[in-house]
Amino acid sequence: MNKKFLPSAIILYLNYFIHGIGCSILSQQVVKELLAEQWGMSDVMAVTAIAAALGLGRLISLPFAGPLSDKLGRRASVVIGCFSYVIFFVGIAFSPNVAVAYVAAVLGGIANSFLDTATYPAVTEIINKYTGIATMGIKFFISIAQLLMPFFLGLVAGSAMSYLTLPLVAGIAIAVLGVLAIFAPFPTVEGTGKQESLISNIKNAHFSIESVALILIGFTSTATFQLWLICAQTFGKDIAGIPSESVSVMQTYYSAGTMVALVVTSLLITKFKQVRFLVIYPAISVVMLVLVYLLRTPSICYIGAFVIGYAAAGGVLQMATATVNDLFPKIKGTITSLVMIASSLCNYTILSAASKMSATGVIVMNIVITVIGVVLAIFVNIRYGTLLKNVDE
Repeated sequence: MNKKFLPSAIILYLNYFIHGIGCSILSQQVVKELLAEQWGMSDVMAVTAIAAALGLGRLISLPFAGPLSDKLGRRASVVIGCFSYVIFFVGIAFSPNVAVAYVAAVLGGIANSFLDTATYPAVTEIINKYTGIATMGIKFFISIAQLLMPFFLGLVAGSAMSYLTLPLVAGIAIAVLGVLAIFAPFPTVEGTGKQESLISNIKNAHFSIESVALILIGFTSTATFQLWLICAQTFGKDIAGIPSESVSVMQTYYSAGTMVALVVTSLLITKFKQVRFLVIYPAISVVMLVLVYLLRTPSICYIGAFVIGYAAAGGVLQMATATVNDLFPKIKGTITSLVMIASSLCNYTILSAASKMSATGVIVMNIVITVIGVVLAIFVNIRYGTLLKNVDE
């Protein structure tokens, strides 16, 4: 890595520390209760609908966010993403009703799209020798933020401030990072500036069944950890009998598993092809989900939280994105858009479906989707050598 790009890499990763706060703030029970009261709602499930709006914003913006990243350069997309996130954080903190919060959340999804389609390609261009490690660094910073969320909430509560102070502070922080990104150096990428749309890039790319399978792994890998996050604590409390005051510990085990995976996988990926982990980790998730479903004890839920955090949230989506970027080096922003569209479609659809299912039903759905992901990954691995030979450089 060229040392002159180190400040840029730090800015990019710190953006995802703030994103980690943004994507988990609406899942915190104390925040949901406060927002429901602020909006005059008696049911905290209203906040779940706002979380779904993040996925909607991503779906709306990803088709043009990727091509704009390829056309305008990574810097412009990072700056757009940062300042769109400012609107999201401020909008959530001061939203007088669900409608305002919904619009803010859609803008938050748009912010995430621009950051994704700029940052994933940018870090692989900066750390080009180990693209898988570069993209897993994104997940690492998200996980650090999520691991620290209980501490942040406790700090706010201990200071006698509103929990909504946290999104305000996050908004200020990402605004500062956005300003720094304006002046930070970014690698010059061949092809940047071409006047091409998502459709044009797709038409000109040489897609195969295998590359489509890789994009679909964006859906299945996201489903594995999102469905777990949606139902795990409810399953632990209602089915496995974990006391209410202890069930939140599952989140700590989950985050710890993710952190361990990112460190261990970063070491292993220097010795083994990253595409192999697209099979191994989802297969581990399947086994763990089946054990949780069958045994239904507090101990297996805690173990399951750690293992799912490791195998599902420990970089599978990031490695799939890095792999598909390696296969389409000239349209990295666009191809990242396609993977993230699949991921966002998963977010939007499974949140809607899971909200109408029991916790055990969500576990079963998770097993089925994760098995499909294993099958897709096996197919990709079998054909990976051929895919590399067809890369148009």
